[in-house]
Amino acid sequence: MSVTKDDVLAKLRSVKGPDLEGNIVDLGLVSEIFIADDKVYFSLTVPAARAQELEPLREAAERATKTIPGVKGAMVALTASREPGSAAPAPRPAPAPQRAAHSHAPAQPGQPQGKPKTDVPGITTIIAVASGKGGVGKSTTAVNLALGLQATGLKVGVLDADIYGPSMPRLLGISGRPEQLEGRMLKPMENYGLKVMSMGFLVEEDTPMIWRGPMVMSALNQMLREVAWGELDVLVVDMPPGTGDAQLTMAQNVPLAGAVIVSTPQDLALIDARKGLNMFNKVNVPVLGIVENMSYFICPDCGGRHDIFGHGGARDEAARIKVPFLGEVPLAMPIRETSDAGRPVVATAPDGPHAKVYLEIAAKVRARLEELSGDGARVMPEIVFE
Repeated sequence: MSVTKDDVLAKLRSVKGPDLEGNIVDLGLVSEIFIADDKVYFSLTVPAARAQELEPLREAAERATKTIPGVKGAMVALTASREPGSAAPAPRPAPAPQRAAHSHAPAQPGQPQGKPKTDVPGITTIIAVASGKGGVGKSTTAVNLALGLQATGLKVGVLDADIYGPSMPRLLGISGRPEQLEGRMLKPMENYGLKVMSMGFLVEEDTPMIWRGPMVMSALNQMLREVAWGELDVLVVDMPPGTGDAQLTMAQNVPLAGAVIVSTPQDLALIDARKGLNMFNKVNVPVLGIVENMSYFICPDCGGRHDIFGHGGARDEAARIKVPFLGEVPLAMPIRETSDAGRPVVATAPDGPHAKVYLEIAAKVRARLEELSGDGARVMPEIVFE
C-alpha cells in the first residue's frame, strides 16, 4: 500500500512540539510533504534562535516517519526562520570527523576568517566541477575527469550534487536504489570502478524536486557524510550550475581542495563562468583551472573544423585571471553518444582521441592538486544570509 501525506501527518501528530507543548503538525512546523518511491521528505520550521537545541526534534520526527508501514526512508531538515534584522542562527554542528582535521593555514591579508572545515572520513581530497550556467557539458566533463583521475591510479568517487537535475545515473549507466546499511548509512552505487551517489538513485528520473534551500542543503550533507564511501583518494563533486545554496553549502562545510570551472568559448558563457570563479575565490577555494568545452566541431563528413561557439575564450580568460588552462574538449558526436548511452568515452574508448583530451586534463588536475598540497588547509569564512 502506498504511503500518503495523511499517513505521515497522522504519525507526526504523535511528535511533541518544542517544550513538549502540542504536536509539530498542529503547531504548523511541518512543511509541504514530498513522497517519492515510498521515501518521505519534509522540513520543520523552528525559531532561528533555537535551531541548534531543537535538533532532537528533527531526529524524533524522522524516527517517527520511518515507523510508518510502507515507508522505506525519510529525510527531514530543520528550517530556521528569523525576523528581518535579527541575528543569524548558530549553525548546527557538523558531524565529528573520525580522523585528524586539517591544520589551519595562516589567513591572508584581507581574507575573511572562519572555522576549519571538517573532513569526510576516508576521503583524502575533494574537488568540485562547476559552471556558472547550465548546458555547457559540466556533468559530462565531471564524469570523464573522474575516470581520467582513476586512470592515473587513484581511487575515485563521484557525488552528483545537482538535486534538481541529477545526471550521473544516466551518464554512468546505473539504475536501482542504494542499499541501506547499518544506521543511516547508504552504500554508494558503482560502475566503471567509480563509487557514485546521486539524488537520481533515490527518485524516478521524471520526478521534480520541489525543494527550498534548507532541504537541498540537508540532502547534500547527507549524501556526502552518510554514505559509506570507503577509502577514496579523490571525490569529484558534480556541482549544479550557478552560485546558489548548493555551491555555498559545499564551500562552507566541505574541505574542497579546489574547483574546476567548465565553460564554452562564447562571451555569454564566460560571463557566468566568471561568477563561479569569483565565488570560489571569495570562499577561499583554489581554482584548479578552466576547461573549454565544445571548443570546436570536427565535421564527420568533410573533416573540416568549425568554431561554432567561437574559440579560445576560456583560454584567454584563464590567462587574464592567472589560473591554469586545462584543455579544449571538442564538440564531438562520440562524446555525446557515449554519454547518452551511459558509456563514458574515457571508460569505453580510452585509447581514442576524445578520451586523450580528458586524460590530459585529469593529469593536469592531479599535478595541480599535488602542487597545492604543500600549502596547508584553508579555513572557511562564515557565510551569513541577510
